[in-house]
Amino acid sequence: MNAHRTDEATSRFVAHRNLLFTVAYEMLGSAADAEDVLQETWLRWSTVDQAEVREPRAYLVRIATRLALNRLRSAQRRREAYVGPWLPEPLLTSPDVAEDAELAESVSLALMVVLETLGPTERAVFVLREIFGFEFDEIAATVEKTPATVRQIAHRARQHVEARRPRVSVSADEARTALAAFRLAVETGDVQAMLDVLAPDVVLISDGGGVKQAALRPILGADKVTRFIAGAIAKAGVAVTSEATVVNGNPALALSVDGALDGVLAARVQDGRIAGLYFVRNPRKLTRVGEEFVLSLR
Repeated sequence: MNAHRTDEATSRFVAHRNLLFTVAYEMLGSAADAEDVLQETWLRWSTVDQAEVREPRAYLVRIATRLALNRLRSAQRRREAYVGPWLPEPLLTSPDVAEDAELAESVSLALMVVLETLGPTERAVFVLREIFGFEFDEIAATVEKTPATVRQIAHRARQHVEARRPRVSVSADEARTALAAFRLAVETGDVQAMLDVLAPDVVLISDGGGVKQAALRPILGADKVTRFIAGAIAKAGVAVTSEATVVNGNPALALSVDGALDGVLAARVQDGRIAGLYFVRNPRKLTRVGEEFVLSLR
């Protein structure tokens, strides 16, 4: 490839880089895997004759999605052997992402957990159609199915997700307020205050990956969640501190033990109370919490 074509390929790739990363992350739930997909996408893109490409965005997304699909199929076997619940890798995102309701919902841990229940092809179709707005013909070329088949897959995937996704969205301010109240209750050891901010049917999912202690199954109900959190703090035997942050476009807490990052706690808020808690303690999933990611749906 001559210098002019190399420059053209590079500029086109860079223009869509954030979109490609977001597509791969939505597919895989892993920043490390998404970055690998991004690198592989560039390597393939750099060999393409740019004069033959009419729609760089669609072409690049097609490459990235196919690579992500291959990785997702392999990852499913590993996740079946995973110790305890598997949660997506939390990403530190800029505060303005939280103000973009569409983007914040699409990358929220709450929705990402639901996407984990889809098969690889269903997930690809749902992500491309419902989150990124691609046409059925474009998706069909990407997943190598007919448009009619893709429509059927999209319908099934949408029904599956809608039956499980949170039905009530709240503003970033409301979410921050609920999480701040929860943080204060935890830091002061005020059990009643903790119960007041948790919804009666709250669900806590914790991911230690077999490396850090975590519940092997989701914990249901405000009483059980409160006892679990209070017990975990008491068992730590050292000072547990928290810092407000934004992960996956939503308010969250970064928890530290003796000054070292121990986990990230994200919350799903409904009607002013916390209805879902997602606690990631697996150290392999916390390596990028200090690095801000730029996400994009366009």
